[in-house]
Amino acid sequence: MRNDNGLEVCANSFRSALEAQKGGAVRVELCDNMAEGGTTPSFGQIEACKNRLDIAIWPIVRPRGGDFLYTDDEFDIMKADIQMCKTLHCDGAVTGILTASGDIDMARCHELIALAHPMPLAFHRAFDMCRDRMMALEQLIQLGFVRVLSSGGASNALEGALVLAELVSRAGGRISVMPGAGINPQNIENLRQKTGAKTFHASARIKTDSLMIYRNEKAKMGIETNEYQYEQTTASLVRQLVQKLRGS
Repeated sequence: MRNDNGLEVCANSFRSALEAQKGGAVRVELCDNMAEGGTTPSFGQIEACKNRLDIAIWPIVRPRGGDFLYTDDEFDIMKADIQMCKTLHCDGAVTGILTASGDIDMARCHELIALAHPMPLAFHRAFDMCRDRMMALEQLIQLGFVRVLSSGGASNALEGALVLAELVSRAGGRISVMPGAGINPQNIENLRQKTGAKTFHASARIKTDSLMIYRNEKAKMGIETNEYQYEQTTASLVRQLVQKLRGS
C-alpha cells in the first residue's frame, strides 16, 4: 500500500481527480453526488481515472445519500460495487455500514472486507454517526479497515479537533485517523498540530462557470441546482494544502 501520509482529495469527477494529482495529493476519494455526502461513482468514471491517472484511486461505495442503515437489496448493490472496484484494479475503496442503534455493523462490514481482499477498505464519515466512537474505532481496527475519515463527530474537523486528537492517540498507528470536513489552507496546519494526524481529507473545490453560450434560465434540473455553474477541485488549492502540510 502506498504511503498514507499527506492529502487525500474528495474528487467529484475525472477532472477533479486530475487536478488533485496535479496539486500533489497522495490519493483521491472518488465520489458522485457530493451534495448528499458522496455516492458510488460510475464504472466509466472509475475506469477513466484508473486508466489515465497515476494517483491512488479509492472510490466510495455508498448506494445512496441519507443514513448508513441499508436494506438487503442495497447491501447486494454495495457488494457488486466492491467487486467492480476490484475488477478495475482500484487501490482501495471507502465504505461504511451502521446498525439501527448507531453501532458499526460488524457482520456486514466483515463480509465487505472479505470480499474486497486483497484490496484495502477505508471507513467514511458514517463513523461520525456512531453512538460510541471510541468503541467503534476498536471495532474498525478489529475488522481490518486501514483508515477512518472523521470530523470528530462535530460539524467540521476544527470543532472536533480534541476528539480527533484522542482518536489519533488511541489508534496508536493501528489504523490511520484522517480528519476531514471544512479543511482549507487557513486551518490545516493548526489541525495538524492539534490532532497529531498525518493524513487529511479535503475537496479543494471552487465554483466553476459553464462555457454554455445559449442558456435557458427558466428550466431547472433540481430544486437547488444551477445548470450553468458547478464545483470542481482545483490544483492551486490542492497545492496550497500540500505545502502547508509540508511546512513550506
